Amino acid sequence: SDWRAAEAQLLNLEYLRAAIAAMPETLKEEDAVHRWSLQLGRINDQVTPLTTKFSNTLGEGARAIQLWLLIANGLLAAVLATLTVWRINSFLVSRRGIEEELNWRATHDGLTKLPNRRAFEAALGEALIDRRATHALLFVDLDQFKIVNDTSGHAAGDKLLCTIAELLPRHMRATDLLARLGGDEFGILLHDCPPGAATAIAERLREATEGLGFVWSGQVFNVSASVGLVHINGTGMSLEEALRAADMACYMAKEKGRNRVHVYAPDDVDLVERAGEMGWVQRLHRAIEADQFMLFAQPIMPVNASSADGQHIELLLRLRADDGSMVAPGSFIPAAERFGMMPLIDRWVVRQAFATITRYNRSAHAPRLGSCAINLSGVTLGDEGFLPFLFQQLDASGVEPETICFEITETSAIANLSAAADFIKALRTRGCRFALDDFGAGMSSFKYLKTLEVDYLKIDGSFVKDMLTDRTSFAMVEMINHIGHVMNIRTIAECVETPDVLDALRAIGIDYAQGFGIARPAPFLAPIVEPARRIA
Repeated sequence: SDWRAAEAQLLNLEYLRAAIAAMPETLKEEDAVHRWSLQLGRINDQVTPLTTKFSNTLGEGARAIQLWLLIANGLLAAVLATLTVWRINSFLVSRRGIEEELNWRATHDGLTKLPNRRAFEAALGEALIDRRATHALLFVDLDQFKIVNDTSGHAAGDKLLCTIAELLPRHMRATDLLARLGGDEFGILLHDCPPGAATAIAERLREATEGLGFVWSGQVFNVSASVGLVHINGTGMSLEEALRAADMACYMAKEKGRNRVHVYAPDDVDLVERAGEMGWVQRLHRAIEADQFMLFAQPIMPVNASSADGQHIELLLRLRADDGSMVAPGSFIPAAERFGMMPLIDRWVVRQAFATITRYNRSAHAPRLGSCAINLSGVTLGDEGFLPFLFQQLDASGVEPETICFEITETSAIANLSAAADFIKALRTRGCRFALDDFGAGMSSFKYLKTLEVDYLKIDGSFVKDMLTDRTSFAMVEMINHIGHVMNIRTIAECVETPDVLDALRAIGIDYAQGFGIARPAPFLAPIVEPARRIA
């Protein structure tokens, strides 16, 4: 019976080995491997006692059976080794798969499946090494992407990006590289492509995008693209220079009307100006982080009598340069407005102004502050988060709203008339006052005064400076003052520089005067000049 039992276990082992050999794919199934491991365990449980029993049996026959059982144990060990090797191979294959997935994700955009900025810059860097070759770099920026996103949601925007990612390669060569750089911007590297061919490809891409006719939920969107093109032909451009040049060219394509190709040229005046503005953007960010801005104050003098309601000043922004000199706002405000930095700067001004006013009011020797004018950009008026920010700052600082006068320019107020009117109304409800700056420069100013509830009209300085030599300027000053008083709005003359101009303003009936002839701006909290003594 022991012989038959041993023979049966050997047969079972052979059947199991044959089954594994016939179905190797089942080694990937955990359940199958588990079942086979249980069968091997049961065979081993049967073989081990027989091995012990036969080892105690004398004779050649017993030793022969023992040999067969040892062979069976060897087969069991071989099967177990096979399973171990399979497990190791499975682990290695899984690890390689995970590594390949991670490497792909590191160099590709998950949405469009295109190479990402990192991979694109690496390829561009390699192309720039060979200065004998002629390549071209394109930046493609979608013109109407924000409209699609805002009106139909991010799902529509994502679909548009994927559609563009499929469309553009149809109009490129097989050797060209297309990547998504971020947002709605794509980069294209044209290898070994002379200027004429590169321009033709750029135009094809623009035309293809314009003819797309993107449809979402039954709505058709007219999509176009602005393309910046940089020819790379042994000029020794660095990676950063090439990317900056393409970005500037793309920006100029947008500035000149969108849906066009703009070719970069180092001597392009518009591009040089744009480069200067981009330099200011970086400098302004550093200035905010390093607290390099400063507030100056310039007094505003009552023309006909001493001010009964305290000192009037306007706060003016200055930037402290690395050499310690002061940079006037005219040098950096245009760049800040163009690149959307004014809300950030205006927030800094408000925080610093309120904190400084609080310290000023605590000074025992400072004259009472009746009105402090703070300039706001027209861009900031459209910032939905700015009004709540102002309310929070007023509450936190404890500054009396009646001492704050916000100045907005006439042109920015008219450009955002509805937003400006709502903004003014909300803050006047809290007690703040408003001045309309550079009034008269728009030449269509008067009809807007009924909409904008302001307390002061600041007459544009170009009229004030010329009023004694130009009859039209004199008439404009006189007319603005009259209209203001009819509407119960006080008037302020800017750019007052001589005693004669001040006398003329006094004769007309202007309420306040401001300018270098009254007092020059000085750091806020420094002793404020008594303006009435300057040119009276």
